[in-house]
Amino acid sequence: MTDLFIHPAAWFIAAALLAPLLQKIRLIKIVFPAIPVIALAVIYMLPEVAVFGKATWLGFDLVLGRLDKLSFIFLHIFVIMAFIGALYGLKVKEAGQKAAGFFYVAGALGTTLAGDYLTLFVFWELMAFSSVFLIWYSKRPKARNAGFRYLLMHTLGGLILLGGIMLRYKVTGDLSFDRLDPAGAGLAEYLIMTGFILNAAVPPLHAWLADAYPEATVSGAVFMCAFTTKSAVYVLARAFPGFGVLTILGAVMTLYGVFYAVIENDARRILAYHIISQVGYMVCAVGIGTKMAINGACAHAYAHILYKALLFMGAGAVLQMTGRSKLSELGGLYRYMPWAFFFTLIGGISISGFPLTSGFISKSMIIAAAGENHQPVIMLILSLAAVGTFLSVGIKLPYFIWFGKDKTYSPVPKEAGWQMNLAMGLAAFLCIFLGTGPGYRALYALLPYATDYQPYSAYHLAETLQILCFTGLGFYLFIRRLTPEDRVALDVDWFYRKGIPRFMTWVKKWLGGMDRVLNNVYESVGLRMTRALARGFTRFDKEGIDWAVDGAAKSVLAGGDQLRHIQTGKIQHYIGAAVICLFGLIALIVLLKTGA
Repeated sequence: MTDLFIHPAAWFIAAALLAPLLQKIRLIKIVFPAIPVIALAVIYMLPEVAVFGKATWLGFDLVLGRLDKLSFIFLHIFVIMAFIGALYGLKVKEAGQKAAGFFYVAGALGTTLAGDYLTLFVFWELMAFSSVFLIWYSKRPKARNAGFRYLLMHTLGGLILLGGIMLRYKVTGDLSFDRLDPAGAGLAEYLIMTGFILNAAVPPLHAWLADAYPEATVSGAVFMCAFTTKSAVYVLARAFPGFGVLTILGAVMTLYGVFYAVIENDARRILAYHIISQVGYMVCAVGIGTKMAINGACAHAYAHILYKALLFMGAGAVLQMTGRSKLSELGGLYRYMPWAFFFTLIGGISISGFPLTSGFISKSMIIAAAGENHQPVIMLILSLAAVGTFLSVGIKLPYFIWFGKDKTYSPVPKEAGWQMNLAMGLAAFLCIFLGTGPGYRALYALLPYATDYQPYSAYHLAETLQILCFTGLGFYLFIRRLTPEDRVALDVDWFYRKGIPRFMTWVKKWLGGMDRVLNNVYESVGLRMTRALARGFTRFDKEGIDWAVDGAAKSVLAGGDQLRHIQTGKIQHYIGAAVICLFGLIALIVLLKTGA
């Protein structure tokens, strides 16, 4: 493998390109779940620390493959999630949607392995331009508009990122993608960070996530919840650990996301907002920058991908079986979809950090890192966000979907297909497995730095149980106030939802006025000048060019007519004239020589 480097993303790109053919010959349901298995084998065959795929293009040194423990853990969970997503979407009929999902995975893998900014940028944009089709394949007007807004925001982020990369290259002459020093960071570095944090959905650059993810297809949302924000966490952990601004932004994210998750009504919007909150823990950890914090960010990203995908799969199964996603329109579904209920419940307790689940062994590492770094305010904020997590996703979401007030459904819902249940079962198993001794030890072994952290301490258990118990009591006491209502919660996307159409209306009106002014100026000045010039050129053509050309032609004709009169038609006359001319020429030459 050291001599022949086959990029893990290449398998996904090849499968995506061949998707229509595989669909036609009915092999797509076999090949697509097999590709992540092959990719997982490929990354395990690579040496633990190595650089592959070096190339030079237009004078730039490119590194397509740079593998270490930080990149390996993200590659590992990305490939596992690709398998779960492919399994969940086996019944998807559109080959194009499956291809978009695999191009999306390829972009995430390429970003994770990139050793230079130019390679990273190419794969970064591949993620944006492929994932938007997972929204558009919903084929609803809301999805189409949300997709355009999603693409607009990510194009903006890509341009900011590219601007930062070019400025940094101008200063340093180097495109290597490595850790940056906070003390030496300038405009270029902060532009790069801005491009990264847009994908991490850091407020106020976050609204694209809650706007677009709920409009994605059922299987597309499962892919989208896993790759964009977590690849952003990876690049931040790679380049910006220890940047204090990320600690503050991450802490804000944790509370901002849970606030909207508590007041939201749509199940998938609740989960989308909660991605912002959970990614906030990871961004905060990157800002802290210690070994414990980076380990916590990686462990939490790994665990979050699994339980968030599980929750999106459960909500997607409900949407597919009932056609509804608003909590105010759901209730009593545990009778009709018991397996989906069971799996979603595991996702809910995992994200809430229950003992024996993946959330318990990952989130606490970040809070402990904040404590070790003497940041009690950050610890308090993260703990408050944990309360909101359990309240919104651990209790509110499952209660009003699966229990609550029974609703009338037509047709009567039934259990999701075996493919969906199998994918949810696998994710649920991993959520529980990671919360047990063998599971979290295996996860900790994958972390970038060696750790002896013990999640099952008496203090952590007591703290977690207190938070969970008092949050549950609060829900019981205030359940009427927490009952979801069918209303719209305004976010910062309101500004560009309303502002851009008005801006475009103003621009059209302004440009229309300018067009009328220019037309009047042209008709009153330009058109008259053009006509005057045309008349002048016409006169010049007639009185100048025509006079010269026609006069020359008439002179030639007149000369020819005169010559015609001296022509006799007898050869003797012509020979005599030629002899006379010859003698005359000789005489002229003799005279000239005599004079000389």
